[in-house]
Amino acid sequence: MARYSVLIKPSAIREIEALPQKKQRQRVIARIAALGDDPRPQGCEKLTAQERYRIRQGPYRIVYAIQDDQLLVYVVKVGHRGSVYR
Repeated sequence: MARYSVLIKPSAIREIEALPQKKQRQRVIARIAALGDDPRPQGCEKLTAQERYRIRQGPYRIVYAIQDDQLLVYVVKVGHRGSVYR
């Protein structure tokens, strides 16, 4: 399987930096990096209203889009599970 490039939207970078605990930030970053190897890991779910997917990392959600033709994963939003979908 080919490796996907992972791009993170600037606003998502700010959301990651705003996470309260350093350990949580590191886990979220590691989870995002793993998307390059497997963009549809076990536990990912496709969002119904959009062509996006989400994965869980503790109480946080990572929302991303996949472009298979360009081998690209684009992270668009990172946030707490209660507010990430708004």
